[in-house]
Parts: sequence; C-alpha cells; structure tokens
Amino acid sequence: MVGIVIVSHSQKLAEGVVDLAALMAPETPMRAAGGMEDGGFGTSFEKISNAIEEIYTDDGVVIFMDLGSAVMTTEMVLEMMEDRNIKMIDCPVVEGAIAAAVVAAGNANIDDVVSVAEASKTAPKFT
Repeated sequence: MVGIVIVSHSQKLAEGVVDLAALMAPETPMRAAGGMEDGGFGTSFEKISNAIEEIYTDDGVVIFMDLGSAVMTTEMVLEMMEDRNIKMIDCPVVEGAIAAAVVAAGNANIDDVVSVAEASKTAPKFT
C-alpha cells in the first residue's frame, strides 16, 4: 500500500493532518515529519528520512509539504533515496492528504494516488 508522509514546519500541524486523514483511512500507512527534534518550528532532514523509512514499501510513498523550506529539505532527503519509489505532491496539504489516504487504502498505485491528490488543487470548497 502506498504510504503518506506529511512534512510541516510544525509538529502539531503534521500530526493533525495525519490524525484527520486516519479518520477516513486508518489502514493507510502515514507518518508526520513536522518541526525540529527539539520541538521547535522548522523542517528536519532526519525526521523526514525516518518517516519515509518507517513506512516505505515497493508500492511507494507520497509526500506532502507545507511551505518552501519543507520542499527544499524534502528534496535533499530524496536525493539520498533516488532508487526509491517516492513522489512529492504539490497540492493543498489537508485536502490532498485525505484524498490520497482514501485512495491508497483501496490499494491504488502511486500514480493514481498522486493524481487524486493533485486534483485537490481545483476541488471547490463550496458548491
């Protein structure tokens, strides 16, 4: 099953997104990689690496990031994991992560998980 990692400058924010997505898809492997090791704000190379390692399978891992330096730190981590099936997704973190978690729970492949998450960019909040 495709796993999900949430990278945020805030530990609480990353954990909250994982908790919310887990309400919809508790079987989907998810990890939060938020904040620094000391609990402060920032992004941690080690936390991101460890989160990926904890849930990685050949099905792959998708990563959602909140802000610019979270993207840069994630890119650095992925440079060390070039042989792995890992994709960064550019979309709203909460909406994308929930959509991805639900689709991943149905054993969708990584490309389908990415596609559904990216569709959250244009999903209206009001109908």
